Amino acid sequence: MTITTLFSSTDDSGDDDEATTPADKSELHHTLKNLSLKLDDLSTCNDLIAKHGAALQRSLTELDGLKIPSESGEKLKVVNERATLFRITSNAMINACRDFLELAEIHSRKWQRALQYEQEQRVHLEETIEQLAKQHNSLERAFRSAPGRPANPSKSFIEGSLLTPKGEDSEEDEDTEYFDAMEDSTSFITVITEAKEDRDLEAKGAGSPLMWQVLDGASLVPKGSSKVKRRVRIPNKPNYSLNLWSIMKNCIGRELSRIPMPVNFNEPLSMLQRLTEDLEYHHLLDKAVHCTSSVEQMCLVAAFSVSSYSTTVHRIAKPFNPMLGETFELDRLDDMGLRSLCEQVSHHPPSAAHYVFSKHGWSLWQEITISSKFRGKYISIMPLGAIHLEFQASGNHYVWRKSTSTVHNIIVGKLWIDQSGDIEIVNHKTNDRCQLKFLPYSYFSKEAARKVTGVVSDSQGKAHYVLSGSWDEQMECSKVVHSSPSSPSSDGKQKTVYQTLSAKLLWKKYPLPENAENMYYFSELALTLNEHEEGVAPTDSRLRPDQRLMEKGRWDEANTEKQRLEEKQRLSRRRRLEACGPGSSCSSEEEKEADAYTPLWFEKRLDPLTGEMACVYKGGYWEAKEKQDWHMCPNIF
Repeated sequence: MTITTLFSSTDDSGDDDEATTPADKSELHHTLKNLSLKLDDLSTCNDLIAKHGAALQRSLTELDGLKIPSESGEKLKVVNERATLFRITSNAMINACRDFLELAEIHSRKWQRALQYEQEQRVHLEETIEQLAKQHNSLERAFRSAPGRPANPSKSFIEGSLLTPKGEDSEEDEDTEYFDAMEDSTSFITVITEAKEDRDLEAKGAGSPLMWQVLDGASLVPKGSSKVKRRVRIPNKPNYSLNLWSIMKNCIGRELSRIPMPVNFNEPLSMLQRLTEDLEYHHLLDKAVHCTSSVEQMCLVAAFSVSSYSTTVHRIAKPFNPMLGETFELDRLDDMGLRSLCEQVSHHPPSAAHYVFSKHGWSLWQEITISSKFRGKYISIMPLGAIHLEFQASGNHYVWRKSTSTVHNIIVGKLWIDQSGDIEIVNHKTNDRCQLKFLPYSYFSKEAARKVTGVVSDSQGKAHYVLSGSWDEQMECSKVVHSSPSSPSSDGKQKTVYQTLSAKLLWKKYPLPENAENMYYFSELALTLNEHEEGVAPTDSRLRPDQRLMEKGRWDEANTEKQRLEEKQRLSRRRRLEACGPGSSCSSEEEKEADAYTPLWFEKRLDPLTGEMACVYKGGYWEAKEKQDWHMCPNIF
């Protein structure tokens, strides 16, 4: 899935938890004021009870001195005794009220001082964070402009890469944030053989002719013909200004799925549509079907896994978080040769299930849960869940997981996104493996920006191919003809040296459409995902009203509609939790909700390869579409 979720917010999904707002502060002040007034009323009542009690006692004493019949005197004595008891009780109550009044006044003053202190500290913290961010960026710019900085020397070999670093056409500018390099960025060194030696090795069969034939065409743009004319543009993005920091400063450390956001930070696609966007380079898998070697097929699978990040370099806006039960279909058998279905299967945490069938002989399925945190200056987005890919003819079954995405410069500077971490792709039939490493972007590193390296090895651990490239541009592979350990470095670490044939291009990113910068940097496929289609399910993302209004540029109406959908989902959620009942065995609200909601097109099963419970497609959607029978679909819009 293309994880460019700037925020994975349930502002769209009806979260009941709300951030502390200025209204909350005003309510606290109002409460303290009301308590003070009530204390004044209590003090007044105290004075009145004492005054009237004393008057009653005097009146009874005067009556006692009058000359009255003996029978009346007995009754008057009883009244006097009761009045005395009332006076004693009233005095006790008065003393207790006085103690409460004194205690409440003392604590009221403490609360007010504590509130004032917290407000001052919060303002001070906000100013300090913003000032530190500005100073950080100033220091980085000063360092980059400092004279005498050594340039990267040219090398006869490239560590962990077959691509040269970006040159003068690099898109980085002075607003870009950098961070320190991680420990050992690459664990191997690649040395390309000389031209004559290269030809000799190929002649000896070091490279599979069929493999090179498949790979030579792998990076070519497929020429699919569609019977339906697809749109090539959407309305330009309006120029609305909104201060992100003014919203995010109250959310440090919070789970982003619980932060309400206006559509100003969205792009007019849902997370389900972004998940489907992973299929843009599906032709890599179509080519992989024809590979006779599993390690060669692994190269194309690895390139496909990297290609899903290619659009994220510019896509810093967040997609709409789907409503529970929302679906998205991509029925493109005619031109792409596949059918794809996504469904939002969980509300807390937000989780989407996805199933793809290709007529070329492969299928892909996954359940992805997004976990994200705001850390003050950056946002970390951690996609959880395994991705499965199976080729029907060979039975090769690949499993991998997503890397971590990070959005930088939330407070100050130009927003930019980076991918980092390791991905292991495993073929569970042959036990072949591919270890991919996404290197975090660092100004102080000698590595190229957005670099990805990898090694494909068989079940015995023998390396067959070295992969290298960048997740935003292209990936290459080179056949390994010899490997040996390098000499130990000064710190005692040792790397593996791979001698390889010349590199072959596996994948290259498609150019963006014309005017893409004004259309949310959508790719050619992304422009078509929200295009209106007849016959889709009533829960399809294309029918979501706030998303459609935003695409048309009517953002104020979109925000109003978004609030209506949120409230509707909150109401549905409360009803589900109430239906679960207080006697339920569920230990948390999330468990209650999961117990109360059943996905329509997917069902929970135990994944035998990962040992995890995951939603898998149970069938029925395309049959329902053919009959146009959607009676089972919930009314979520």
